[in-house]
Amino acid sequence: MFIAPWIIGFMVFTFGAMIFSLYISFSNYRLVTNTATPAGVANYAELFDDPKVMVSLSNTLFYATLAVPLEIAFALVLAMLLNRVGRGAGFFRTVYYLPKMTPSVATAAVFLLLLNGNTGAINEGLALIGIQGPQWLVDPDWVKPSIVLMTLWGVSGTMIIFLAALKNVPRDLYEVASLDGAGPVRQFRTITIPMISGAIFFNVIVLTIAALQTFDQAYLLFWRDQSNASPESSLFYAVYLYIQAFRQFNFGVAAAMAWLLFMIIMIITFVQVKFGNRFVYYEGDKD
Repeated sequence: MFIAPWIIGFMVFTFGAMIFSLYISFSNYRLVTNTATPAGVANYAELFDDPKVMVSLSNTLFYATLAVPLEIAFALVLAMLLNRVGRGAGFFRTVYYLPKMTPSVATAAVFLLLLNGNTGAINEGLALIGIQGPQWLVDPDWVKPSIVLMTLWGVSGTMIIFLAALKNVPRDLYEVASLDGAGPVRQFRTITIPMISGAIFFNVIVLTIAALQTFDQAYLLFWRDQSNASPESSLFYAVYLYIQAFRQFNFGVAAAMAWLLFMIIMIITFVQVKFGNRFVYYEGDKD
């Protein structure tokens, strides 16, 4: 009875919407008249004929491959630094978490200024040490790294999970390792990583799913203004799905794209669970 409101909301707004999107993926749906005519698998066939679908999918996969390891590493470093803070730890945790609370539009506006190839603060900082900064928002080779930088700005959610995991690592293990002559690097490799492997495993799966659905960063930086020609390297899968649905009104094709992405995420997650779970240490394990 207590979870009934959530169950009802899930059935209506999530599961019900998924079933309806599956229905319209096999039809030509018109939003104005709310009518759908059968189309068979034509919408799915169109996905393989449209080169932009493969371009957007490859951009998204490349971004996920680049962003997820960097997010894991950056969040873990921040968590380990905060874990060492004694007095004033609550203040620093709050400060580090504030970027997560910043609205996406505000974050995009800030990064449009920071990543400006001519007057941006990042390139001006690089110039001070003799490095010529790239055209972040124009050069196709630097478009996805610029989106990764914006993503790292909101890594504090992952950091909090790592921080909680680090707090649960028994201090006795480090003391015994120190007595045996193990240095910080070996302690990190043989104690910290195995003991927080569950948190790493969880974050990898969650961040991968989020990366494959990336929309806000690419859309706000490159596709919000329809009058400008955006580089093809910034065309992410979710952005192209949005364009198909709400600019070209091809709702059947957009629904088919959504289900294709759903299947891709399911396959990648299955592979991660199948092969990653064997490297995770669980407290109840006997080995």
